[in-house]
Amino acid sequence: MSRQASVGSWIGAVIVVLGILLAGGYLARKAMHLSAPQSTVAPAASTSAASSDVSTPIQHPIEQAPAGTAVASTAALPALDDSDASVASALAALAGGGDLSSLLVRQQIIARIVATIDALPRRGLSTYMLPVHPPKGAFITQDSDGTTVIGAQNVARYAPYMQIIEGVDPQALVAWYVHAYPLFQEAYRQLGYPKGYFNDRLIVVIDDMLTAPEPVQPPALVHSKTHYVYTDPALESLSAGQKLLIRVGPANEAKIKTQLRAIRARLIGQTLPAAPASTK
Repeated sequence: MSRQASVGSWIGAVIVVLGILLAGGYLARKAMHLSAPQSTVAPAASTSAASSDVSTPIQHPIEQAPAGTAVASTAALPALDDSDASVASALAALAGGGDLSSLLVRQQIIARIVATIDALPRRGLSTYMLPVHPPKGAFITQDSDGTTVIGAQNVARYAPYMQIIEGVDPQALVAWYVHAYPLFQEAYRQLGYPKGYFNDRLIVVIDDMLTAPEPVQPPALVHSKTHYVYTDPALESLSAGQKLLIRVGPANEAKIKTQLRAIRARLIGQTLPAAPASTK
């Protein structure tokens, strides 16, 4: 994380929540690795090319999402390439009063969300298909008893994203996602998974993020040449999604996990208990 770098926070969660939380997630990592070479979405998909050629049983069919979700639209879906306007409108309606219009990248919305979500369980993230614009302001560190940590002031930059995440109704969100699912599935296959099933990948991503540690104190950073890394190797080796949740701060992490659990429960009809807080 560069001291003066304009930073983002891959702030996002599932669909609106993951999509928004995600774009913030990459940008925070970009700040930590300012000089790292940028990549595109293609390498992330190609790393799974061998496995994507083999069909695996579908674990979480979208048709089996619990019937208790809100009633979704019955309108015909547009073609994926022509879906941006209708998707942007639907997401704005789901945003709970938050100003999504100023945050959302309005080209290839579904493809951006799918590519971003797919990347979260990995350590490396692509820079090419972010679904939202980065937060404003520069990344700040602070000294805590002689140790460099992420500055508490960074949390304020996440406020517009957190307003949307907290305002989203998981029931309405899942209903829309179920209705629009063919678009997500098509985008996932185009990403490089011709035999993959996006909803299964989404559950994997949610479960990975829900296991993110919850440090009681801000984790220590060390400046390594051109960027900051966590001094704790266990934290530095976490997935991109897990690092994201640590970076947004304990209060925001708890709120995001609450939404993720609610979304997961509505997608597969099973509620996960909250994990105990880490003492790290």
